[in-house]
Amino acid sequence: MTTYQATNAVAGSTEEAKVRYTAKTHTSGGRRGGVSQSDDGRLDVKFSAPGVPGTGTNPEQLFAAGWSACFISAMGLVANRMKVKLPADGAIDAEIDLCHSGDVYFLRARFNVSLPGLEREVAQAIVDTTHGETCAYSNATRGKIEVTLHVV
Repeated sequence: MTTYQATNAVAGSTEEAKVRYTAKTHTSGGRRGGVSQSDDGRLDVKFSAPGVPGTGTNPEQLFAAGWSACFISAMGLVANRMKVKLPADGAIDAEIDLCHSGDVYFLRARFNVSLPGLEREVAQAIVDTTHGETCAYSNATRGKIEVTLHVV
């Protein structure tokens, strides 16, 4: 078994982390005809490769859905700290690109964030703080993939 340890990127320390939740899945077959199920039965998906006929989703769609859901929740935390009410109809259109250059594959992300009713400067501050400090997915990917955030 290989274990990689990381310094707490947000706090900049090696302080003991408190685990809030552990997701557990069993996946077989990969992106072409594979399946994945969670241990609690809530997730049961079939995979198909992007851009080809078939039923099922692909890892990039799951990543886009998970990251954007986390981001929206994290924006709520940031808005609360700023004493701003996050609009109930806020939404994110997330795009995850699967790219390759030669034999190297990598991801790029674009988030179009809609926070209707908020002043643009306030919305931008919420988005920037969420990405820079609060969202777990943003923290995990920081410096690893190109991310473009756009308040629409």
